[in-house]
Amino acid sequence: MNSFLDALLLNAGYNAALVAIGAGLLGFAAGSSGTFLFLRKRALVSDATAHATLPGVGIAFIIMVSMGYDGRNLIGLLLGSAVTAAIGLVIIEWIARRTRLAEDAAIGAVLGTFFGLGIVLLTIIQTMSSGRQAGLEGFLLGSTAGMLFQDAVVIAIGGSLAVFATWLMRRPMTLVAFDAEYAAAMGYNVRRIDLLMMGLVMAVTVIGLKLVGLILIVAMLIIPPVTARFWTDRSGRVVWIAGVVGGASGYMGAALSASASAMPTGPIIVLMAAAIFLFSLIFAPVRGVAAAVIRHHRFQRRVHRRQGLLSLSREEPIREKFTLRLLERDGLIRPDGVPTDKGRAQAAKVSRDERRWDVAREVHQDAGLTGRYDGLTPIEEVFTSDEIQEFDRRLGPPVAVGGLA
Repeated sequence: MNSFLDALLLNAGYNAALVAIGAGLLGFAAGSSGTFLFLRKRALVSDATAHATLPGVGIAFIIMVSMGYDGRNLIGLLLGSAVTAAIGLVIIEWIARRTRLAEDAAIGAVLGTFFGLGIVLLTIIQTMSSGRQAGLEGFLLGSTAGMLFQDAVVIAIGGSLAVFATWLMRRPMTLVAFDAEYAAAMGYNVRRIDLLMMGLVMAVTVIGLKLVGLILIVAMLIIPPVTARFWTDRSGRVVWIAGVVGGASGYMGAALSASASAMPTGPIIVLMAAAIFLFSLIFAPVRGVAAAVIRHHRFQRRVHRRQGLLSLSREEPIREKFTLRLLERDGLIRPDGVPTDKGRAQAAKVSRDERRWDVAREVHQDAGLTGRYDGLTPIEEVFTSDEIQEFDRRLGPPVAVGGLA
């Protein structure tokens, strides 16, 4: 525990602090940039983009070695991965637009082909006699052991540019994500905005290869926006909440990895993001499972209470035990089932409201009132006091319930 706190407070050594900061920056950029692709329902594009980077890593390594340079130069490897990722995105977009194949089919074809080519190239590289190829497999699952200051600078600059571009283009990307046809009618070029979304994802994927790996970077692009969606209904807030979730996942995951020996950083970061997702899934105040269970329980209580009061107003026996317990707990009936004065008054109110709604439908010629009436919403929340007085005038004096008007 102490070692984890030391890592969180950046006291676990230079390399651990560097990795934690870099992972936090990458997580924030990934969460923010992946938001609109998630809202556009094109999350699988990020998977294809990530797998399409692998051939670029192999090709860049071979080219740099053949030119006499260090084959593991990070800038060169990232440029190579960016090129093949861009080619993969263009192919996906071309197949989906120019052929009858659906986009998911295009994604599957590109993903499998490019990843297979990348594995072949890495196998070939392992047989080469020069180039310092050891460690290239770290691009699959991430590798932070040899992370340098310039690597963190690349992540910081690239991530900042991606977040800035996301913020700058948030309005058109929001329109396209929710209603592409409306965005086109407003004069936006939907195809270019789609390509921009995929380009931002590609940029974050490329800069995250060293830290998280091409297989796990997909999770950092998708899990934070999905998590953020539990906490808000506004797309503008989803972007920043997703960024915070991604940043927290990266920072805490890297700190946890640094505090435990032989713990892989990339997978721990993803598991940390998954833990935040599970917490949000259960405890989010509006969309969480716990909130849904509470709402359902409250709804059931309201239904049983209303049905019980209607039974009291009609002097019908109540056979449902839960209803009896609920009415007794609320002081509406006595233990022997006889209604109290409070119960009679509320039963009379519920019964009269039912008749008021009948009059309202007659007065307004229904006018969609059937869809507005759920039997639970107080009539005072739908009509004004003047309208209710008119309904009462038509109904006449209140009907007594159990001797109480």
